[in-house]
Amino acid sequence: MPEPLPPPNFTSGAAYPEIGRLRIALTAGDFATVRKVFAGLDTNATTIAVGTATDIGGIEAALGREWQADPDDALIGTLLGAHLIQAGWTIRTAALAKYVSREQFEGFRAYLCRAEQVLIDVTARHPDYVPAWAKRLTSARGLQLGPSELRRRYDRLAAHDPHHLPAQSSVLQKLCPKWGGSWPAVQAFVKECTDTAPPGSHNAVLVCEGHLEYMGTLGSKKKAVEYLQDPRVRQEIYAAAERSVWHADFTNAVGWVWVRATFACLFSLMGDHRAALTQFTALGPYGNASAFDYVGDGEQEFVRYRAEAYAKGAA
Repeated sequence: MPEPLPPPNFTSGAAYPEIGRLRIALTAGDFATVRKVFAGLDTNATTIAVGTATDIGGIEAALGREWQADPDDALIGTLLGAHLIQAGWTIRTAALAKYVSREQFEGFRAYLCRAEQVLIDVTARHPDYVPAWAKRLTSARGLQLGPSELRRRYDRLAAHDPHHLPAQSSVLQKLCPKWGGSWPAVQAFVKECTDTAPPGSHNAVLVCEGHLEYMGTLGSKKKAVEYLQDPRVRQEIYAAAERSVWHADFTNAVGWVWVRATFACLFSLMGDHRAALTQFTALGPYGNASAFDYVGDGEQEFVRYRAEAYAKGAA
């Protein structure tokens, strides 16, 4: 009998030492180190790092003081805006709108309006600061701003970074019917992003994200698995893998764990254990449960499908 697999590490940013250092520095209020860590990140990694730092409690006041001391600091302003957005979303929760109370919506909107004030100031002073524009896409979704304003913000960002995956993922969410969009709009945007992204980049994971969002509306895992037997859907997912995780130019840049885990989830649900194994093997000790959350308890589903891939994928 094979040895049991060790538990995967689901810690946010565990695969990225720089994010670990960032979290320690933010918790300690060591903003000199915070700036030093961010100085070594590209724009994509910066936006991801800003996102992973929003769950650090008790630092909003310190960020506010730091930004008031230097309102021209785009990084600190973006971190503050991101924390305000996260605080609002914590009040709202991830529930469907019909399950969110009036009081929750009011608290949610109040925090997002505060975040908007900060981020508008950041982008007015630094119109090329991509991470701030990325957070303004999130606030646009929460404030239910229309598609033209969403596109305006995305186009301002894309003028400086046309393949910014965190921003594209945020736009994809807003284009879903649950936020007032449509599936054709999702499909068109995914095609726009993946067709123009360099081969080997992470962006083709958007194909998987779009299918996962649609599967989430089907009502059961059984229906989701049946959907993934459609030859057209399967071909789209395999083609996306060829452009990203299976491409020779794919790199383990910040965000790679989410990308590989998302493909592992789709391959597992498709019943392609061999393909799933390629991703679970590449993930090594790391895990990301976000894609698996669509079909149950994400961490439990990740562990279960990983074990199944190792048991059946090498046969």
